[in-house]
Amino acid sequence: MARRKTAPYGSWQSPITASLVAAGGVGLGQVEIWGEDVYWMEGRPLEGGRYVVVRWSADGQVADMTPPGFNARTLVHEYGGGAYCVHGSAVYFSNFADQRLYRQDAGNEPRPITAEPELPAGARYADGRVTPDGRLLICVRERHTADHQVVNELVALPTDGSRAPGVVVSGNDFYAFPSISPDGRHLAWTTWNHPQMPWDGAELWVADLAADGSISHPRCVTGGTQESIFQPAWSPDGTLHFVSDRTGWWNLYCERGGAIVPLAPMEAEFGVPQWVFGLATYAFLSDGRIACIFNQDGVEHLGLIAPGTLRVEELDVPYTAFPRAYLRSNGRQLACIGATPAEAPAVVTVDVATGASQVLRRSIAHQVDPGFVAQPRPIEFPTEGGQTAHALFYPPANRNYAGPSKEWPPLLVMSHGGPTS
Repeated sequence: MARRKTAPYGSWQSPITASLVAAGGVGLGQVEIWGEDVYWMEGRPLEGGRYVVVRWSADGQVADMTPPGFNARTLVHEYGGGAYCVHGSAVYFSNFADQRLYRQDAGNEPRPITAEPELPAGARYADGRVTPDGRLLICVRERHTADHQVVNELVALPTDGSRAPGVVVSGNDFYAFPSISPDGRHLAWTTWNHPQMPWDGAELWVADLAADGSISHPRCVTGGTQESIFQPAWSPDGTLHFVSDRTGWWNLYCERGGAIVPLAPMEAEFGVPQWVFGLATYAFLSDGRIACIFNQDGVEHLGLIAPGTLRVEELDVPYTAFPRAYLRSNGRQLACIGATPAEAPAVVTVDVATGASQVLRRSIAHQVDPGFVAQPRPIEFPTEGGQTAHALFYPPANRNYAGPSKEWPPLLVMSHGGPTS
């Protein structure tokens, strides 16, 4: 190994330049999985920022699903997210130019399944899910009126576009996470009102779902202005799961026999701030276990919760960060976006049985020499109110240089004004 040269901090030469990092990159977003096929969203700067749904097939073929002239991006809540969903061979997506919903069947051009709104982009759609029989799509709709009012609601519409969307739930300021039970007979969702943000307080509701998309017997399961609810989802056996911060930590729970049951109580976060739609921090496996992304002491992990164990078994994977928390499963395989200090975010799959992982798409094509990348160290320190704050410390790193023995490196502190990142 070559001897490292001693030089002042800030003078080290590095092959990692701004142009290298920015060259040819794409943004990766919302991951979905259907059978053996994995889908994800790509934001492409070289195409004017167009968003494209991409599919990876089991034979290793990668294909754009969103054809030129379309941009799979929604403006619900302005920040968007949850712009598409998949059912069978069909992709349903919101198109940026007109904000209408489109259906794209394999091998065919997209066709609109919602009407042109009276106002430009006056009806916006996000966070859609299709009923198990493939007949209805239930999603969030954001309506803009002529007097500049904004109305959010849950709506249901036929997946063939044969009927206008019908309102399923309305009256509150915001809705998210419509989740349909495996038998198609129940619908769960979250809702909250201004001035709450969903990470401050939200309610979890569930109702019986009829074949025409209407609901009956709605009831509030849990939540309120002091309890944040995140990602309601139904396990394959029809049990409702969700993330709640009722203990001060976003932990995973289920409703069983009318009781709220904790699945892995611990001082860790199993939820993330819902700035956008389409997020998922846990997914169900066919053997009854639950795969999950959780953050403990400022570090993200991928783990498994086995029924009745009340603990998380960490998966041995090479990834140390899971940007945006898009975790999906087909029962035995996981799909998500993973990253390491030396590797930019990539769409990856993880075989739960073997632990083997596979990269399907990298956000940046080139690889960075780990010898030139700082490896973060988790640290904690006391803060106001007797609390403990967490941070990541990145010490200087360069395989060719070392700093002078009597010189401290300059400290650059990066923080965010909040409220959540």
